[in-house]
Amino acid sequence: MAAKIQKGWVIGIDEVGRGALAGPVTVAAAMLATDARGRVISTRFRSLKDSKKLSPAQRKVLAKEFARDAGVHSAVARVYPRGIEKINISAAANLAASRALLRLLKNHALAVGTKIYLDGGLFIKSRAYQEGNAGKLAAKTVIKGDERFPAVAAASIIAKVSRDRFMVRLAERYPQYGFDIHKGYGTAAHLRAIRKNGPCAAHRLTFLNK
Repeated sequence: MAAKIQKGWVIGIDEVGRGALAGPVTVAAAMLATDARGRVISTRFRSLKDSKKLSPAQRKVLAKEFARDAGVHSAVARVYPRGIEKINISAAANLAASRALLRLLKNHALAVGTKIYLDGGLFIKSRAYQEGNAGKLAAKTVIKGDERFPAVAAASIIAKVSRDRFMVRLAERYPQYGFDIHKGYGTAAHLRAIRKNGPCAAHRLTFLNK
């Protein structure tokens, strides 16, 4: 059987950690190979689900598959708590989206008009910049994009696995908060730990003030 011929790429961008009380906001850009009809070449990846609908084990398996597949390339960027406090969480997520895309494109030249989909609420640099350069970027923000486009779903999985690993490492530095369990989100156990120990350098102080 003749091998499928790679015709192009589609890029998906998604973030994780927007609502956490601690740790970075993390954005991944995932580039998937497409055929002449614009479909993702790997049939395995055409039915990808948003990372929130997968177990940690399922996400880790898929992340390994992405890393091994020549039809998938990705890049990750983070903005840390002090940066989030300085420019606000929406701007921080958009900044990370821009950085992730730039890192991805640094090693991959794309055809003009390559489609870029971002999950709802996320923009390259800013909404005004993206819409003002839409023709050049071919970038579109789509509500529930992680449910509609495999590339965005792939990005959500990569971002989640990357951030979870970071939070597990952070737990080794600050074991009293349980970051490896709740990943920095505002669970009851996390709030109790903050009340008992006070915030650490990994916390977003502007979030705690709210």
